[in-house]
Amino acid sequence: MSEIKCIIIEDEPLATKVLSDYIAQVPFLKLEKSFKDAILATEWLLTNDIELIFLDIHLPKLKGMAFLKTLTNQPAVIITTAYHQYAVQGFDMNVTDYLLKPFEFDRFLIAVSKVKATTNKKLPAVENREAKDYLFLTVQKKKVKVSFAEIIYIESQREYIKICTTKKEYISKMSTNEIESLLPNHLFKRIHRSFIISMSKIESYTAETVEVNGVPIPVGRGYREIIENL
Repeated sequence: MSEIKCIIIEDEPLATKVLSDYIAQVPFLKLEKSFKDAILATEWLLTNDIELIFLDIHLPKLKGMAFLKTLTNQPAVIITTAYHQYAVQGFDMNVTDYLLKPFEFDRFLIAVSKVKATTNKKLPAVENREAKDYLFLTVQKKKVKVSFAEIIYIESQREYIKICTTKKEYISKMSTNEIESLLPNHLFKRIHRSFIISMSKIESYTAETVEVNGVPIPVGRGYREIIENL
């Protein structure tokens, strides 16, 4: 069973403990880290990828809703709060669920099961991914066939991605995590939170930068091991 990596952003120790205990009871959840404020979480997320955030709203320094607006690639988010008045705003910002404190384990399980169901839909069978040499992208309400051999790199642009190919550029509404799950692992590597590159298009590299088809792409601190293994 594939695990869903998650973090908790919560400034109340008791609430953090309740969430941690609930997460420990769910086989498909893996708690990576807990944070007392969103600024610390933001720094950690620069070099780490997760699929789910449990987010309190009233946080010190940076409030939960303001934090959501800073995310380039928003993973699944479950709001955990004692304040009901932010529910509409939360769902407008594409959160998966909104849990009002105090909530029982059965209500928690319903929320995380929604995330699990969505994750399962996004992950294709590995054998199909490796066998095909193309994918179809939704570009301006139209399905466009893009060959793997033509892709140079992919760049995250908030809720969209830009796919740069040898022929043209495409803009599609999906996350970097989604497109990464559709690409063959042996042909493409993520070297930055916001960039995925084609291994065959690499011309040169350093510990900080990879050049693909004349375009310099930054290497994230958490991805340097990938470059070292080239």
